[in-house]
Amino acid sequence: MKSDKISEAVVRRLPVYLRYLNALHKREVATVSSQELGQRLDLNPAQIRKDLAYFGDFGRKGIGYDVTYLIEKIRHILKIDQQINVVLVGAGNLGQALSNYNAYLKDNMKIVAVFDAVPDKVGTKINTLVVQPMDELEATVKEQNIRIGIITVPDFEAQNVADRLINSGIGAILNFAPTTLKAPANIRIHATDFTTDLLSLAYYLEDGKEDMQHDGE
Repeated sequence: MKSDKISEAVVRRLPVYLRYLNALHKREVATVSSQELGQRLDLNPAQIRKDLAYFGDFGRKGIGYDVTYLIEKIRHILKIDQQINVVLVGAGNLGQALSNYNAYLKDNMKIVAVFDAVPDKVGTKINTLVVQPMDELEATVKEQNIRIGIITVPDFEAQNVADRLINSGIGAILNFAPTTLKAPANIRIHATDFTTDLLSLAYYLEDGKEDMQHDGE
């Protein structure tokens, strides 16, 4: 496997495959074909076969993919066959919701520490975690071997938080702040911008309204 030749689009599709495979596993389905995966996930079966072939030969001709085996392999590829500790910075409403959301725990992604700069929030509990002050951030990241950071602070604070996380040894960041972060090339940053997503949805709604008006003429 040569990860430098694998596109981000391929990597982003792997969790989609894993989610559906987990659903099949719960229903005790033993095998699945690329055709079925494609139909269920609205993807080209050839694309699915190509995606998986980057990492190995997992299917059998005429049979398809062994569900349990493919789950194991994708979990290994995504490195979630081991626990990955996560830190969250920003204990506001969004940060609290993310800390309480435990659906990802089955995939070995665990928020183990929460930080905030607001004195009134420090010392409060979110689920089983006590919100810590920012001056404990670097030491905690190193002591707990935290590898991923989640940022849910205001935009004007996000870059400083990102810099501190990176300097502490974080390798990847999920950014919810509405700003673009700068980081070294070896640090992976994924951004989630609610405003951008909502605005893009509004565009499609407007198109749909116009289409309906034209259809009725």
